[in-house]
Amino acid sequence: MEWKDLEKMTVLKLREEALKFPEIEGVHGKNKEQLMDELAKALGIEKPHVHFTEKIVHTKSDLKHKILELKSERDKLLQGHDHEKLHDVRREMHKLKHEIRKLEAKAAHG
Repeated sequence: MEWKDLEKMTVLKLREEALKFPEIEGVHGKNKEQLMDELAKALGIEKPHVHFTEKIVHTKSDLKHKILELKSERDKLLQGHDHEKLHDVRREMHKLKHEIRKLEAKAAHG
């Protein structure tokens, strides 16, 4: 069993697993994160580094600055006819624009 397997499990399944280990106490009072940590410790599973598990939140202005940098890179690649890298840069810009739209939608609703 790996960390990914623990993440996919529901809280009920995690509790079932945790009950198999007598060293884990207060199983029913814990949330998913706590259960995953306890089970990982009991099973000897190494937790992945924090920066892989947490979603990085950007501000709209950060994203716009990144897009501006990518635009200048895109222009250079257009003149250099490097179509493979050009595709990657355009995809990255596309992703960033969608991130901005998500942030705006969240701000409008929340």
